[in-house]
Amino acid sequence: MAAYRRLGVIAGIALLGLGVTAYSSAGPVTSTEALKIAAVTKTAECPKSPTAPGGPPGGSVPIAKTVKPTSTRSSTVIVPDGPQIHCGTVQVTMHQNIVYASPTVAGVRHDLKLDLQIPRTKGPKPLVVYITGGGFVMADKTNNLNQRTFVAEQGYAVASIEYRTTRTGSTYRDGVADVKSAIRYLRAHADTLGISTDKVAVWGQSAGGYLAAMAGATNGREQFEQGDHLDRSSDVQAVVDQFGTHDLARTADDFDAETKALIMAPNSSINAYVFGPNSDRTVLTDRAANRAANPATYLSPSSAPFALLHGDSDRIISPSQSLIMLDALKAKRVPGTRYVIKGADHGDLAFLGDPEAGKKWTTQKVMGTITRFLDKELRDRR
Repeated sequence: MAAYRRLGVIAGIALLGLGVTAYSSAGPVTSTEALKIAAVTKTAECPKSPTAPGGPPGGSVPIAKTVKPTSTRSSTVIVPDGPQIHCGTVQVTMHQNIVYASPTVAGVRHDLKLDLQIPRTKGPKPLVVYITGGGFVMADKTNNLNQRTFVAEQGYAVASIEYRTTRTGSTYRDGVADVKSAIRYLRAHADTLGISTDKVAVWGQSAGGYLAAMAGATNGREQFEQGDHLDRSSDVQAVVDQFGTHDLARTADDFDAETKALIMAPNSSINAYVFGPNSDRTVLTDRAANRAANPATYLSPSSAPFALLHGDSDRIISPSQSLIMLDALKAKRVPGTRYVIKGADHGDLAFLGDPEAGKKWTTQKVMGTITRFLDKELRDRR
């Protein structure tokens, strides 16, 4: 039932409700991976990623044995009951493997790619840049296809990006630069792609939430601008930050002593993403480095409004991290709202043998909170 068509200059493959394409900076390319993605139909279930979300190699994610109760001060508590998100009401075209930047790391070129979903709806399609998690070790852009498709069906172009991690010896400075490069690339090619980039949101989970916060906090600052299309703005107009860390030295504040020691150990993934590989420095002892890596440091009147979402049972990033960031936003008079998801852990923990854990994050209540925030910041404001 495949029907072939063309959107602008991009060739697309329509599989029932989901068009799937492979595309590079040089033009359309062939991709067998494109055919592995399940079609969206009007039978409700949102498409799943080609592979289950994975954790960092070697199962090295420290998991807290105990989590302190988190304060709900100045926060909205969401009980994530009710139905799961549904898809299939709007046809969505996906363009895969667009190379948006090719930075050099240790003399080796790394092509960074994104997948772009565009709904077949009338009118402007504001851009949402999705930044996956991966413990600062990996960045699989195919993650959370169900959530991305749901957001796309609400009328948004959703670009899921790769970024540099500790796997290539990179640091947070590189990751933030990559997010900004992707935004500039998409703005430079907006007309060709058929998307609207007047207003852009970044939406990240876990490590991606941290990078989204950094991108939104650093609007108007030049120190993270690298690569091509420097004549285009990388500023964003909204930040959706799901269970990200912010004050890195306090990432494990809510956890038992053993877990905290693992998370804060020299050359842990957090410390490696700040100091690079094979360093014995830590954010606990190097306060200047911790401050430089904290998105709160960069908050200003130019920073974007934030929606912070965190589960009160998160065993990987302390739930208090989102409250720390909310307080920083208030201190700088940057709009921000914190949502505490009752009973929710750290997103999809299928890689830990708990495929049900992520369902609290894919309820209509939680995902509707995200899309209403996007509507408010990208559509309703003039």
